[in-house]
Amino acid sequence: MRDSLGWLKRPDLRALALEEQHANVMIADDKLNIVHANKAVIALLREVEGDLRKEMPQFSVDRLIGSNIDIFHKTPAHQQRMLAALQKQHRATIWIAGHGFDLIVNPLRDRDRTVGFVVEWSSAKTRLVNLDYSAQVAAISRSQAMIEFSIDGTIISANENFLRSVRYTMDQIKGRHHSIFLDPEQREDASYARFWDALRSGTYQAGRYKRLTRDGKTVWIEGAYNPINDESGKVCKVVKFANDVTAQVELFANLKRLIDHNFGEIDQAIGSSSNEADSAGMAAGEMSSTVQSLATSAEELAASIAEIAQSMTRSRTATEKAFAQTVSAGEDTDALARSTQEMNGIVGLIRSIASQINLLALNATIEAARAGDAGKGFAVVANEVKTLAIQAASATQRISDEIDGIQKISAGVTGALGTIRDGMVTVRESVMATASAVEEQNVVTRSMSEQMRNASGAVSSVFTSISGISSAVSHVAETVQKTKNAAQILVAN
Repeated sequence: MRDSLGWLKRPDLRALALEEQHANVMIADDKLNIVHANKAVIALLREVEGDLRKEMPQFSVDRLIGSNIDIFHKTPAHQQRMLAALQKQHRATIWIAGHGFDLIVNPLRDRDRTVGFVVEWSSAKTRLVNLDYSAQVAAISRSQAMIEFSIDGTIISANENFLRSVRYTMDQIKGRHHSIFLDPEQREDASYARFWDALRSGTYQAGRYKRLTRDGKTVWIEGAYNPINDESGKVCKVVKFANDVTAQVELFANLKRLIDHNFGEIDQAIGSSSNEADSAGMAAGEMSSTVQSLATSAEELAASIAEIAQSMTRSRTATEKAFAQTVSAGEDTDALARSTQEMNGIVGLIRSIASQINLLALNATIEAARAGDAGKGFAVVANEVKTLAIQAASATQRISDEIDGIQKISAGVTGALGTIRDGMVTVRESVMATASAVEEQNVVTRSMSEQMRNASGAVSSVFTSISGISSAVSHVAETVQKTKNAAQILVAN
């Protein structure tokens, strides 16, 4: 059988056909054995050889020629069946050790049979990066306004978001200059020429820009002009991504008007609040001192009233004791009066006996006189008895007189004690009433002292609270000032 791949064995043709190609080309025979790999594919595989060996330990770029392409596949049988039936170009992506490769397989046909395969390799990384980049650009285009310019400012294209913001159609702006979106003053300003000079030099421009719509209305665009380089690194076009922030700018303008109109009133109100808080703090401080003084005085008054209450308690006790003693003295005096009355009876009895003795002595004297000399001795005795009777009568009279005096004194003492007792009753009742009143006053005073202490604590709390309010007002003033400054900066930007 004729060697259909014989032409590949001629070095001059292989060198001309393959070695100088920039494409990464590998050729396999009909048995899928690699018979050639140009310099480009060798360089591509050698760059990742270390990683490929992690999954293919036997892989070697130096031993690539003569190897079967099955070494690149986990399921060679499937690959063989697919290539055996291959009639036209086939594209596939394989992954080895984290590296992706895009393959383009073209069968080499000799009449009606396949005699080999040409496989073109390329890193999938570039394609995937470009695919990801395209997806990102598409996503950005969906959410942002986008427009492309040539380096002289001529409009190339724009997406719907941009056209909607400026109220133009693509046909109305394509081929025209960027300056159609500027008012005459902006166009003539020297900064506009410098703007495009910077873009042409590769310096991107970003910020918030005032632009005009097709009907002359102002629109605010916030975004970035991005210079795009070609393969040689030279700026070839400018792409702008932007957002329509007109509503936000109008909101900031309204905010500025509110700031200018309201912050003066807020500052005045805060100043008044601060002054009122300071005045209230001073008043509360003075009231706190006054209430503390009153609390101290109330405590002193309570102590004095308590002392008086104790004295009145002692007075009541002494009065009760004196009243009891007066009652007892009255009872003793009454007993003494009764005893003197009884003594009167005894004195009367003694007087009666003395009278009878005196009468008996008189009879004895008479009888002794009758008896003559025989009755002289008896007369002497009778005379002595008469004398004793007279003395007894005299003593009895004195006793009676003394008893009368005692009875008079007892009567006077009894009357005086009755008067004293009546007075003591009045004093006792008065002392008891006073003591009760003083005790009630003592309770009220103690309660008042406690309330004054509580009031002092409450006033101190009020003073502390007012101090806190004053601090809070100061803090609010600082916060409002910071808010004002921040709002001014926000509006300025």
